[in-house]
Amino acid sequence: MERADIQRIFEAYFEKYKKTEGDRTSWSAFWTEMTGEGVLELNLTKCPAGDTFKVFVDKKKVAEVTGWDAYFETMDGLAEEHPGLYDPDRIFSDMEAII
Repeated sequence: MERADIQRIFEAYFEKYKKTEGDRTSWSAFWTEMTGEGVLELNLTKCPAGDTFKVFVDKKKVAEVTGWDAYFETMDGLAEEHPGLYDPDRIFSDMEAII
């Protein structure tokens, strides 16, 4: 799946499912993917500091990055470290199906 499609889908998902962090300046949306390789959780938070992504593998935070370029770089590395866990075609097709 192309990066532009991933960004478009994740942004649309965020707009539909975002929840405030309490002060109405920060909003987050989570996606959880369960596979035979483990559990992957993606958190997109939008706040005045920018778009922040938190990545969890089996409930353990493995990355926190700001910006889309850093997200894609991080997820490329995660796919190498955890084969079969991050499948963008599957994840973002599923995400798109529910928005």
